[in-house]
Parts: sequence; C-alpha cells; structure tokens
Amino acid sequence: MNIAIVCVAIVLDRIVGDPRSWPHPVIWVGKLISFFEKRLNHGSARFIKGLVTAVFVVCMTGFIVWLIIYFAGFVSIWLAAMLEVILSAVAIAQKSLKDAAMVVYHALRQGDMQEARTKLSWIVGRDTEHLEEPEIVRGVVETVSENTSDGITAPIFYALLFGATGAWVYKAINTLDSMIGYRNERYQQFGRFAAKLDDIANFIPSRITGLFILLFTKNEGPFSMRMRLRYWLRDAKKHPSPNSGYLEAATALQLGIRLGGENIYQGKSSFRAYMGEPIVELNKQHILRTIQHLYTVTIIFTLLIGGVIYAISCTWR
Repeated sequence: MNIAIVCVAIVLDRIVGDPRSWPHPVIWVGKLISFFEKRLNHGSARFIKGLVTAVFVVCMTGFIVWLIIYFAGFVSIWLAAMLEVILSAVAIAQKSLKDAAMVVYHALRQGDMQEARTKLSWIVGRDTEHLEEPEIVRGVVETVSENTSDGITAPIFYALLFGATGAWVYKAINTLDSMIGYRNERYQQFGRFAAKLDDIANFIPSRITGLFILLFTKNEGPFSMRMRLRYWLRDAKKHPSPNSGYLEAATALQLGIRLGGENIYQGKSSFRAYMGEPIVELNKQHILRTIQHLYTVTIIFTLLIGGVIYAISCTWR
C-alpha cells in the first residue's frame, strides 16, 4: 500500500510541487520550533531543553499527521488514502528543489551574473556577491546533490516504511536541524541533540542515494566503477557532515568535476575538502545533469527500496 501511495505522491509533487499560495506545513513546524527556542534557549541546561524541544516537536508533528489520517479513515478509506498521498507529496521537495536550481541556470544562460548570484543566495548560506560561473554552478550542484537525500529520498524512505506519518516525523527532524542544528554560540548546546538526530535519520538514506547515483546515473568521468566506489568512500568522509559527503562525492565522480573548495561566510573564508577530480570545469550544463540525477535516483530509490520493504513485510506476515 505504501509504495503505491508514495509513487502517486512523487508524481503529484513533480507536477504540482508546493504552490506558493498554499500554506506549507513546514512553516507550522518551524513556528513551533521558534516558540520553544525563544523561551528555552537561555540560561543553564540548554542541551536538556533542546532535547525536550526536539522530542516534543517530532512527536507532536507525527501525532497530528497520524490523527488526521486515522479519523479520515472513519469517513472513507479513499479519503484516508488521498490524504496520505497529499501529505506525502508535500513532504517531498522534488519540484521545489529543481525549480530553485533552474532559476540560477536560466540566469546563467541569459548571461545575467548578478541575477544568478542573487538567486543562488536564496539556496546557500555562503556569500555569493563576487562568484563567477564555475563557483555559482558549484553552489547549485552541491545544494541539489545534498538535498536529493535530505529533501527527497529520505522522506520517501520513511514514507515507504511508515506512511505520511513517517515522512513528517522525518521532516520535523530535518526542520529542527535546519533551524537550530548549528555549531555556534547560540545553538551549540540547544541544537546539539537535533543535529545528531538528523544525522541518524539521514544515515541510511544518504548512503543508499549516493550509491544509486554511482550505479544508475550516466558516468561522464574517466574512472571505472571499481575506482569510483573507492574514491566515493574516500571523499565522502572528508565532508564536515557525516551524510552529505556521500551525495556530493558521488555526484562529482559521475560528472567528472570537483566539488568543495573555498567558501566565504559573512566575509570569513572557510575551506571544504575537495571531492572528485577536476576532469572538466564546472559549467551551467552541470546543473541540468545534477537535476537529471535527482529524477533518476528518485524513481529507482522508490521502486527498489519500496520493493525490498514490501518483500520483507510479506515474508514477515
């Protein structure tokens, strides 16, 4: 049942996405997080306060989604299934991620560097004011690659396991990490549990997604599969995130490009370890190829992982 619902949800998300006029549930989750952060993130025992906040937000989000579907089932099984599809589709960021990348691509195609820098600043945290095309493209490719797991295959993974409730429990965890999971003075203690919880939730989906990028997308580099697997495992561990490196390293190797390097954050330089080999220079066409990776892996991830989960559940029953 879940695999059919997720497949319909993926199609719905790819066609409709998240209309700007519709309120997105992530906004409500974010408001709940902000409510607790403003009231609890001060004084002593910040780690415990952050832990309580994370647990409450995750449980409340999951409970509300489950409650909606549960009571819908009393009205009609079809209504419950329709709500499962809609809630699962809203949890998947396939179209919104593609659209965010394409506005940068179109600006580059038109030769409007200032517009490309501005649009890139909407999806990355680094300073973009002085970036040229290769660095603009790198920012987009890294973002799309990393979020192929965070925003697409990870919620799909939990939707396949636990339905829309599972997808939204994951979205709550991911939203917590994006809002309070920073290693700075303000969130070092309060957001530590949320950040670790997100690392755990993404551990399996990120590695499967990275592997599927290597196995099922077009290889444009010079290396054999054996060498790519070796370099993938080598480079992935260099990333400061325990999960994102498995996506970015796979993308870099498949495209024959190098990701990582110097980024500027609020005027301060930060160097991220290189991934892949610079066989070709980054250019705007790599944005399109990375989006194609996203589409290919989304379909294969859903069918293969959904099939495995279905087979295991049948055997268990």
